[in-house]
Amino acid sequence: MAKQKTNNGNAANLGFEAELFKAADKLRGNMEPSDYKHVALGLIFLKYISDAFEACHAQLLAEDPQAAEDKDEYLADNIFWVPKEGRWSHLKANAKRPEIGTLIDDAMRAIEKDNESLKGVLPKDYARPALNKVMLGELIDLISGIAMNEGGDKSKDVLGRVYEYFLSQFAGAEGKRGGEFYTPRSVVQVLVQMLEPFQGRVYDPCCGSGGMFVQSEKFVLEHGGRIGDIAIYGQESNYTTWRLAKMNLAVRGIDSDIRWNNEGSFHKDELRDLRFDHILANPPFNISDWGGDRLREDPRWQFGVPPVGNANYAWLQHIYWHLAPFGTAGVVLANGSMSSNQSGEGEIRKAMVEADAVDCMVALPGQLFYSTQIPACLWFLARDKSNGKRGKETLRDRRGEVLFIDARNMGTLVDRTRREFTDADIQKIADTYHAWRGEKEAGKYVDIPGFCKAATLEEIRKHSHVLTPGRYVGAEAAEDDGEAFADKMQRLSAQWCEQQQEAARLDAAIEANLRELGYGE
Repeated sequence: MAKQKTNNGNAANLGFEAELFKAADKLRGNMEPSDYKHVALGLIFLKYISDAFEACHAQLLAEDPQAAEDKDEYLADNIFWVPKEGRWSHLKANAKRPEIGTLIDDAMRAIEKDNESLKGVLPKDYARPALNKVMLGELIDLISGIAMNEGGDKSKDVLGRVYEYFLSQFAGAEGKRGGEFYTPRSVVQVLVQMLEPFQGRVYDPCCGSGGMFVQSEKFVLEHGGRIGDIAIYGQESNYTTWRLAKMNLAVRGIDSDIRWNNEGSFHKDELRDLRFDHILANPPFNISDWGGDRLREDPRWQFGVPPVGNANYAWLQHIYWHLAPFGTAGVVLANGSMSSNQSGEGEIRKAMVEADAVDCMVALPGQLFYSTQIPACLWFLARDKSNGKRGKETLRDRRGEVLFIDARNMGTLVDRTRREFTDADIQKIADTYHAWRGEKEAGKYVDIPGFCKAATLEEIRKHSHVLTPGRYVGAEAAEDDGEAFADKMQRLSAQWCEQQQEAARLDAAIEANLRELGYGE
């Protein structure tokens, strides 16, 4: 069967990125993917900002040579100033020299010095003795070919795609560790297509390498909006991952406020006083050492104090607390969060449902994530289900109701270990949610046995506030073959009798043959 062309990761339209990664990975030799990731991504980033600067520099030289040396001219266009020693042409010309590692480090330092927002972000250990300098030179030659014949936005888009593809491949190579910085693209697309972050503030309290933001900006652009229609905010506790996020967003030309501290969003909430229109998050699952014992009196726990041994309900409440009056959130969590009654989690879930904080639950198929085989689900939270806004549109009153979607049988295997949603899968899930919310152009919502069910609060109470979609959607409707039930039973019973007789005949024949060969009694 021919592989369907999709936009979510491994399809035919990614041939260029895949070939480039294969070539770059060959240069890696025995180097660990976790180390090589920073080497390759740092160089791709350097190529991007240098290309963007050179294009702007050439244009300014033609128009006004004096303006070409004015840093503010570049900042006004959201372009980083790149000094001569930081330009790609300089590194390419010196790629074969044994001191190329030192030249790259000098380039990174010079760029950080002239660009406040990049301070402490760029990797600067290319000169270390353990790093093969011949490999470095070959990697520079390889990356030099990216977007060579493209200009302006097209070049930026190509480099952005390459950066994102490399991120995903390194996440796959690192396995469990890779999942800490990268959420698979098709999972992010489900969140983005359902929440539709057209405008306002978008926040991720554990933003990894920034994939949620990249997909949100893509969504806005694809739907005719402007890149400045949404404001990006995030926090990340892993310094190395925070640097990846800053570079990932800069490659895309996305302005953002991404904070880092090693205490994390629970203990040092950098954006405590801000409220957000859209929150998209993939927190680490089932974290037991989140320091909850030091936060027993925190005002964020309005539905109940989360257990010290599991952070799932701390994440849900932290996110809900940060929602603006009409805000919505999509959160990836382990399946256990939907049904656990340990350490008061069942009571917190009950309080959230009764307060109409839960809008929709989606059960996901297995094998979607690089980091874990733990089955996962999506929680969608809403601050106001009575007439929640979507742009200028008023949605229907959904109080006392929760939408359940069972997507466990969706997605296709892209390799032996990993599954992805297709574009059609993502559209079906998102369209179902939009129709249920009462969006004008989404069509009429109907329950589909085995897939989706709009359940009332009364029905959820009967299930003791367990939110597993499989409990509510029921079994898929069997296809009607036109045969009456009584006739079918009679036919199948007769068929079964015939098969039993045939089995007895074969047993007897085998026994006779064995006796003839001297194996019987």
